[in-house]
Amino acid sequence: MTGFTGNLTKGLIKVSDTEWRIAPQGAMRVSVVLYATEALIRDMDEKVLEQAANVATLPGIVGASYAMPDAHWGYGFPIGGVAAFDADAGGVVSAGGVGFDISCGVRTLHTGLDRATVMAAQQGLARVLYDSIPVGVGSTGAIHLDRRGMDAMLTGGAAWAVREGYGRREDLERIEERGCIAGADPGQVSEHAKERQRQEMGTLGSGNHYLEVQVVAEIDDPVTADAFGLRRDAVVVSIHCGSRGLGHQIGTDYLKRMVVAAPKHGLALPDRDLACAPIHSALGQAYLGAMRAGINCALANRQILTHLTRRVFTEFFGTDLTLLYDVSHNTCKLEEHRVDGRLRKLYVHRKGATRAFGPGHPDLPPDLRDVGQPVLIGGTMGTASYILVGTERGADLAFASACHGAGRALSRHAATKRWHGRAVQDELARRGILVRSPSARGLAEEAPGAYKDVDEVVSAAERAGLARRVARLEPLVCIKG
Repeated sequence: MTGFTGNLTKGLIKVSDTEWRIAPQGAMRVSVVLYATEALIRDMDEKVLEQAANVATLPGIVGASYAMPDAHWGYGFPIGGVAAFDADAGGVVSAGGVGFDISCGVRTLHTGLDRATVMAAQQGLARVLYDSIPVGVGSTGAIHLDRRGMDAMLTGGAAWAVREGYGRREDLERIEERGCIAGADPGQVSEHAKERQRQEMGTLGSGNHYLEVQVVAEIDDPVTADAFGLRRDAVVVSIHCGSRGLGHQIGTDYLKRMVVAAPKHGLALPDRDLACAPIHSALGQAYLGAMRAGINCALANRQILTHLTRRVFTEFFGTDLTLLYDVSHNTCKLEEHRVDGRLRKLYVHRKGATRAFGPGHPDLPPDLRDVGQPVLIGGTMGTASYILVGTERGADLAFASACHGAGRALSRHAATKRWHGRAVQDELARRGILVRSPSARGLAEEAPGAYKDVDEVVSAAERAGLARRVARLEPLVCIKG
């Protein structure tokens, strides 16, 4: 039935068509809960279950160790993993539980245009977007931050970017944390991390990051779509990127420090990449300060990219772009959740998992509070993306979390053995999708066939109750690293 092997598989119990559990065994403190269909489980990396079980052994974990339908192997935590910790119960914070691309996320913008208008200018739009958006490994932008500017950005996030002229105040209402998370401490970020970021603001990066012009192909929930400003045949722009070199260096720096410090804190790690520190420890607090600075860096980066994209659309169409929402999927957040009938403040790790608050949540913008949070799910450059909405039920399933994308089915190395970048680009062009990238190898690594079926992933998330489908988006132009 499944690709999993060993004793953990024997304990995998089917609760429903989309929920599977493993009761605590060995050093596990809580259960593992996996949300997926049988088809997704059958093709899932064997390591996912092992890594989720390892997470379940960590001190102070609450509820369960969760895995989303798009889960696949990661460093320490599975990508698509969710786990919450109580600081007052000896809970830990883990650099591996956030990941190296801190606050990687998706931002979706309305263009006010329809498909026909954009397709009439598709070739030129693809060219100018590619020329205007710095993209690829080691890409640099026009912004150069000195020491004071760097620290201002790390504490101010998207709000800093707006003050610097990259956007408008109203953008901030539609960004997670209103565009700036409190508690960022630039002093806990290494000089090497800051140096890596000094010229990378407003850059897209490489890997699975993209800027994509998309058309709303289907509406699944007309009432919520109307509240989100979505209509069939409308064109939107989605930006997927994170904290670039700074976030990666923060992850690298603290993973090493946490591994070294683990014995001092009495932590026996089942996996080196699961390195963590007690939340109340000096190291735990230092990481939280640095990680929050990384979140602000990512929010500022997406804000600057929005500014660059707006300039292109103004040039081409004389139109403005308005922000639907911006949400991250590699974070650790202090949130309040109801557990066993009482509210508790928990440090929720989401690694390759999207926050999905339901209706009425106080952290949502006033004009979205009655509807729920937009949940932005990225596909691949040749398949659909989705906009979902958080649900009340989802808050009780995985600390208000949902999947974040299709999830890899093949490693990048395996993908390059199966596909050639130019052939991928040509095939997509025949389907009416223009892809621009500086790297043929990168296109091979990101071939649509290297990912799970995003339709199946989203369907599983909806059937499990994690979030509800609102709209299906299809790509027209994709700028890739």
